[in-house]
Amino acid sequence: MSAPLSNVRPAPDQVLVDIARYVDQFPIDSQEALTTARNCLIDTLGCGLEALSYPACTKLMGPIVPGTIVPHGAKVPGTQFQLDPVHAAFNIGCMIRWLDFNDTWLAAEWGHPSDNLGGILATADWLSRNQVAVGKAPLTMRTVLEGMIKAHEIQGVLALENSFNRVGLDHVLLVKVASTAVVAKMLGLSFDEIVNAVSLAWVDGQSLRTYRHAPNTGSRKSWAAGDATSRAVRLALMAQKGEMGYPSVLTAKTWGFYDVLFKGQPFKFQRPYGSYVMENVLFKISFPAEFHAQTAVECALKLHDQVKNRLDQVERVVITTHESAIRIIDKKGPLNNPADRDHCIQYMSAIGLIFGRLTAADYEDSVASDPRIDALRDKMTCVENADYSKDYLDPNKRSIANAIQIFFKDGTQTENVVVEYPIGHRRRRAEGIPHLEAKFRTNLARRFPARQQQAILALALDQARLENTPVHEFVDLFVI
Repeated sequence: MSAPLSNVRPAPDQVLVDIARYVDQFPIDSQEALTTARNCLIDTLGCGLEALSYPACTKLMGPIVPGTIVPHGAKVPGTQFQLDPVHAAFNIGCMIRWLDFNDTWLAAEWGHPSDNLGGILATADWLSRNQVAVGKAPLTMRTVLEGMIKAHEIQGVLALENSFNRVGLDHVLLVKVASTAVVAKMLGLSFDEIVNAVSLAWVDGQSLRTYRHAPNTGSRKSWAAGDATSRAVRLALMAQKGEMGYPSVLTAKTWGFYDVLFKGQPFKFQRPYGSYVMENVLFKISFPAEFHAQTAVECALKLHDQVKNRLDQVERVVITTHESAIRIIDKKGPLNNPADRDHCIQYMSAIGLIFGRLTAADYEDSVASDPRIDALRDKMTCVENADYSKDYLDPNKRSIANAIQIFFKDGTQTENVVVEYPIGHRRRRAEGIPHLEAKFRTNLARRFPARQQQAILALALDQARLENTPVHEFVDLFVI
């Protein structure tokens, strides 16, 4: 007979303890991280404002019961909705991720750390309004920026050495874990309660990647992160009420996360939690495109003038790329919807070559119906460059290299255009930030009159003033 299982409750898994200790005790003193967080904040909100132009996104916005208004609730930027923090987190998370234009982190796992802003901003706004209502001091935007840095760090450090996509799980799992930890701290939970909350996030059901891949690619990938960050707020609120945690949620034999969902392997860690991820995060500045293709589109735009009048003479197009891009966005055959198209490196490159641009509107049916796009896609081949794949994972480089070369029927060819680092990379910060601010100005103009745009800009571009601004006053500037 086998020995009976021990029912002695173990100490919490070290992964839970490390996350809780980080959000509870680690001081944020990196000015580079705080400045980058401010840039990340305005870029992320700007992405959300642009998404509000798309009915496919706005149909998911608002309260579950139409007409519901929550007293002292969190407000959703760019709208008139005032909701409970859980559903406000979904709304904000949905709009900022809809167009695949917010920041990115690439490692063994990839993802978009600013997805966590949905839960962070909704909770901070809700807490601030309620504290002011009872005569207490509100939270300031410094709290939001620090929360963003810590959520980025948790999601990004877990992603460095641990590939969830290889076991079929979606990266929004890490959004839920990171948001839960940060929101739990914002709610004032004790260390032990934060551990409980984070354990609830790991034990929760996790999203499959089915909606990101052929033949099922669909729009859930645009609201999956909103779902994850809102679930995080819900779990943190439950922990606040005393809901118990599950200390060996990762390591428990047979029933724990490692054995059930991670092939029995424990997580690996490259570095301790600090502010590394925010400092090195990748901004999507130029194109609303899956990040592994950002440099490919830059290459395509450089070749546009050489090919735009010779499309019928193209024999083949070679895209030299890295392993992750081939695994995720190397896609042949019909593309059924915008979500399908913005995860196809051939489609994104074809748009750049043909039109000399790539915008969110280029994924819509009206553009995709142009027969030249699929004709050019059919002539494209993706090949891996081992050095590109190596440099992609090198912590000192973190390149996302692509190259494009076009061969014509008459035997001529273009140069092999190579771009290793996209404009949103840390190595191109000085070049990129003015473009990021211009992107924010454009997105503000989509939604607000000139005076309101100027009020937002004056605050958002002033680091010290923004950090000292009450959260609810900042959010109020975005109400229409």
